[in-house]
Amino acid sequence: MKTSDIRFPDGVLAHFGDTPHEVALDLAEAVAGFLRDRLLEASRVSLVVSGGSTPLPFFEALSRKDLDWGRVDVLLADERWVAEDDPASNTRLLKDSFLQNEASSARFFSLKQEGDTPGDGLDSVKSELADLALPLDVLILGMGNDGHTASLFPDAPELPGAMDPECQEIVAAMTPPSQPQRRITLTFPPLRDARFTALHIKGNDKLDTLRQALTDPADVMAMPIRGFLKPGLQVFWSP
Repeated sequence: MKTSDIRFPDGVLAHFGDTPHEVALDLAEAVAGFLRDRLLEASRVSLVVSGGSTPLPFFEALSRKDLDWGRVDVLLADERWVAEDDPASNTRLLKDSFLQNEASSARFFSLKQEGDTPGDGLDSVKSELADLALPLDVLILGMGNDGHTASLFPDAPELPGAMDPECQEIVAAMTPPSQPQRRITLTFPPLRDARFTALHIKGNDKLDTLRQALTDPADVMAMPIRGFLKPGLQVFWSP
């Protein structure tokens, strides 16, 4: 698919690069610059990231940026409800690939707490996030081929509550039948209200998904990523 035939809503900026490395460097520079400016105004700033393999070069590049990392709060947009030593743990991935180098002094908020299920651990997660200032400063989202982002899956029975624009909870337990693990996710309102939001995706299949999402932006329950395709979003894509 040609990138030039995707028509974004007014106010959505697209950054298309030739390689994942190039796009990762561009995204890291944009995020570092925004955080650096925010640190001139705020005592602490927040950075919310997504897991998976796509952001790995971005994590590496950003972890080496010269920032006052001791004043940066880092957390995941969502997490699988698995132990940290599980290969599926994004908490482990983040600690191994991002909270290193200059970023090792950042404060990390873990979405995975004690409890057999995310429902059991929900109160503990809320307590963990009690000191997190809102609105969030920087949010980096990913996207699945089904149009989910964070753990806002179209087939999750908890989706209507988590996507409710008036939802008063910062996190929600999610049990999408399509996924092998139960999940915990930030809800739509705190994600929606982030000061800087980037969608970081890779591959022509993700362009196909994005194009589909743009055809009917009001149907957010079918493709939750649609809730973020609004002015201010920056899309970073590579082949």
